[in-house]
Amino acid sequence: MEKLVTELTELRRLVLDQTTAATGRQREQGKATARDRIDMLLDKASFHEVESLRRARGASLGLGERRPHTDGVVTGWGTVMGRTVFVYAQDFRILGGAVGEAHAEKIHKIMDLAIATGAPLIALNDSAGARIQEGVAALAGFGGIFRRNVHASGVIPQISVMLGPCAGGAAYSPALTDFVFMVRGIAQMFLTGPDVVAAVTGERVSMDELGGADVHAQRSGVAQFAYDDEESCLHDVRLLLSMLPANNSEQPPVVPCADPVDRRNDALYDLVPTGGNQPYDMRAVIEEIVDDGDYFEVAEQWAGNILCVFARFAGHVVGIVASQPNSMAGAMDIAAAEKAARFVQTCDCFNIPIVTLVDVPGFLPGVGQEHGGVIRHGAKLLAAYCNATVPRVSVILRKAFGGAYIVMDSRSIGADLTFAWPTNEIAVMGAEGAVEIVFRRELAGAEDPEVIRAERIRQYRRELVHPYFAVERGLVDEVIDPATTRTALIGALAMLRTKHADLPLRKHSNTPL
Repeated sequence: MEKLVTELTELRRLVLDQTTAATGRQREQGKATARDRIDMLLDKASFHEVESLRRARGASLGLGERRPHTDGVVTGWGTVMGRTVFVYAQDFRILGGAVGEAHAEKIHKIMDLAIATGAPLIALNDSAGARIQEGVAALAGFGGIFRRNVHASGVIPQISVMLGPCAGGAAYSPALTDFVFMVRGIAQMFLTGPDVVAAVTGERVSMDELGGADVHAQRSGVAQFAYDDEESCLHDVRLLLSMLPANNSEQPPVVPCADPVDRRNDALYDLVPTGGNQPYDMRAVIEEIVDDGDYFEVAEQWAGNILCVFARFAGHVVGIVASQPNSMAGAMDIAAAEKAARFVQTCDCFNIPIVTLVDVPGFLPGVGQEHGGVIRHGAKLLAAYCNATVPRVSVILRKAFGGAYIVMDSRSIGADLTFAWPTNEIAVMGAEGAVEIVFRRELAGAEDPEVIRAERIRQYRRELVHPYFAVERGLVDEVIDPATTRTALIGALAMLRTKHADLPLRKHSNTPL
């Protein structure tokens, strides 16, 4: 037995030593190794590796007898802040981290375990793509990953961390997961690389220009987070996990809270201007009302006219969707609707209550928006809210006009409670625009149209847009003092904690994609 154990120990040493020469090259590129990344992500000494001795079945075209152990991916489970998570880390030092049959089957195994045990799955991606030498077997391996991504969606949190290249069909796996993190300078995602783009279109771009971290965090919206280094990236993966439940049958973690439940928010009087056209930073409002001023923003660099953040009220996790008057006056557009819809859907999947802070002048007008399908994309947000069964509370700070008012979780689409500040204005449109339409003929025939226009605007505001018009009709539950916003939200969310809602029986909805 001692001899066999000695042989096993030596074999395990060889597995670790097989990448010694390539480690230097990896670090020269500013990249950590697969095992170093796992150590940064997980609690100390918590990792349990599986299938470390797995190898390809036999010789492959162009690879000869090269059949390295692990087959280029490290798989297993460990803990993050004491809670079990499953992880796989592609090892670029071994065959470029390319996905072959054995490589894919190892990932399938760990995904199946994550789904079966109801624990989050984290993918540390660093791969050259499908292993060409294994042909269709490599492609079938990707198919198995994608199928499991879809089946796990809404069941367990899935997080993709891009720490190297991810090209071709491989990029669909991150796109199917809940959150995508990328590190600048070393991570790229694209379906067709720069050489193919140049050959087909004549455009010359670098890998970073085509699919780097900032491209996907700022322009495409594929990535929600971008970082300058791996350590800070993996630190925030841990932070995000601390706000998510292990699966869709559990509640998010609750932490002790020393921030008083009844803390007044007098600062809001100065943070939010009374005039509806004056900009301000909604982040300051969020910081004022949530526990200890702490929040974790999702997709910060994309669609800046809407904010999506995780925060806590009285120690309980909430998702906050908020208009951002500092960007495009907070108007809703295609990207904002996409971003908010995805976030609302994610919160609903994982039992996270939703708070919506509304200060929206409407949908952004323009030919580009209409031709780009703003109707369809806006409907995504509408559908996400209508399908959400978690507690939903909205607060109307100032203006809420037109269709944008409706899709920002209005009472009519199922918000459980709606509060409004005394500065609220809820209407089909602003007074100026409404008067131009409703009183067009009167203005055209008036001797002094400016006098008539001013009087009609005052009349419109007095009769239809005063702060209590909606509450008188039951479309707002209460007009509150802004300084009591935190207290009102905590009380509402506590009451709704036992909420139970059922949707009609169906296979699935057919909402816009």
